[in-house]
Amino acid sequence: MNTKYIKGELQVKALENGTVIDHIPANKLFKVVEILQLEQIPNEVTIGNNLASKRMGVKGIIKIADRFFEEKEINRIALLAPNAKINIIRDYEVTEKKIIELPDHFKGIVKCVNPKCITNNEAMESRYTVLSKTPLVLKCPYCEREIREEELQLL
Repeated sequence: MNTKYIKGELQVKALENGTVIDHIPANKLFKVVEILQLEQIPNEVTIGNNLASKRMGVKGIIKIADRFFEEKEINRIALLAPNAKINIIRDYEVTEKKIIELPDHFKGIVKCVNPKCITNNEAMESRYTVLSKTPLVLKCPYCEREIREEELQLL
């Protein structure tokens, strides 16, 4: 079993190797799980939500054993949880820490909501410029359509 009780607290087994995504806004945690398709991987995944946080009030956290994320996946997380933190674990030690930041430009992550956009009618990769990070506003350079967070359709 992966857990044990100590002094009334539930302890979760430490990761030998893998990734911890911490400081996810609690109301975005399950969207992050969905966009990373964690329900489809065979790796051990631990999810905690509405955990106490001095900085955020409450937060979410995800621990994924033996999984490390590429830049495109991190950018997907950044769309929903900018300022979340990623800890890379190797041999039970944190070897790298980074704060997730949404880049000023990215491609291949979001579908344009304009049905007439060339990216929806030809085989070409979508691209976006970030106009605002808070609130999130993206701009498609092909059709000039601005997309807000509530309109996001991730690829």
